[in-house]
Amino acid sequence: MLDIAVTKVAQIILYGHEIDRAEAELRGFLETLNEDECHSLIAIMWIGRDSFSADEYYEALETAKREAVTPTADYLIGTPHFADHLEAGLELLGTSASDAEQSLL
Repeated sequence: MLDIAVTKVAQIILYGHEIDRAEAELRGFLETLNEDECHSLIAIMWIGRDSFSADEYYEALETAKREAVTPTADYLIGTPHFADHLEAGLELLGTSASDAEQSLL
């Protein structure tokens, strides 16, 4: 279903919770993602902040593709509470990032 591995989203969430100390690492990590992963990441975040429902994942994904004009790192960092939205989005999609986050610590 998702075009990005949960472990990658978990890594982004961890960086997001430490954005003051980890912005450079987050930006570097996001640069390694391909376009499909970036679009999926944005769709997950939008679901987590209730811009779309979990049932509308593919609509959110298509919207992310159409509206991709800002680099993903800039868009995420400019979105308040993006890490929390990513966690909520994964949960709404039936996946938890907590196990993946623990394995990364």
